[in-house]
Amino acid sequence: MAGTLMLLDGASLWFRSFYAIPEKLTAPDGRPVNAVRGFVDTIAALVTTHEPTRLVVCLDLDWRPAFRTDLIGSYKAQRVAQDTGREQVPDSLPPQVDMILELLRCAGIATAGADGCEADDVIGTLTDREDTDDVIVVSGDRDLLQVVADDPVRVRVYYVGRGLAKAELMGPDEVAAKYGLPVTRAGAAYTEMAILRGDPSDGLPGVPGIGDKTASTLLTRFGSLDALLTAAGDSAADVPARARKSLVNSVDYIDAARIVAAVKRDATITVGYGAAAESATAAVLPTEPADSAGLASLVEELGVGAAVGRLGRSLGWTEFATR
Repeated sequence: MAGTLMLLDGASLWFRSFYAIPEKLTAPDGRPVNAVRGFVDTIAALVTTHEPTRLVVCLDLDWRPAFRTDLIGSYKAQRVAQDTGREQVPDSLPPQVDMILELLRCAGIATAGADGCEADDVIGTLTDREDTDDVIVVSGDRDLLQVVADDPVRVRVYYVGRGLAKAELMGPDEVAAKYGLPVTRAGAAYTEMAILRGDPSDGLPGVPGIGDKTASTLLTRFGSLDALLTAAGDSAADVPARARKSLVNSVDYIDAARIVAAVKRDATITVGYGAAAESATAAVLPTEPADSAGLASLVEELGVGAAVGRLGRSLGWTEFATR
């Protein structure tokens, strides 16, 4: 199917919407709807700017999967609320996530998740299954820079970590230039750099003494993490003594981090609202709402008519677009 597939990192975008818009934006009954309004406006802006033919909102069905925490217990541990054992989130955000998902259902915009996996894994799997389309991944999470590619599919990450106004469309050339990595394998090299330097936001400790600059220098010099580790075990190879010692002593961590840091490419995906599918081919943007009555009810209940109107105009709807 020709065109562009857009994959949205759902949680990343609604968290950013929540913090970008004050909670004083409320529904008629007083409930905060700042994340809802911001998320809907984000989709409208993305569709208007990039004109994708298909779009999927990718979900965290498990934000801290066991297959990752079993290998590195500190993975995202700093985000766990001590009283509940769940992810620390503002109290008024989870109800808005439910509102967002219902609004997406009524609008007819596809969602996708995978049991026991994060949205990153859903995105990695869907990009890996494409064979004809350009793909744009939208996220404020730099971890997803690992999916950039030119072959066999052109995959770009629209990085919104500093907001939509300052978003960067990043492919292999941009990732290689920004982080000093080999352009021929920029996505894979970015993952390897993250393993080496660590990532405090995800609880990855990294290899002691190796930061961004050292990691990128070593990966560029030796070409890959595998080649670097081989060189570290060779006393004749040109590896700085301190880095050599740290690498040799961190082999177990590196082996575990390869699995923890890398997005899955073989998750079992559910696309839509419970319908099993192997790809996002059915996620064509809706030319009209899937449930007009339900959407109208939500608009009245939540007071988000202006945002839904902007969404409708971006999608070419005749209904709701004049709100």
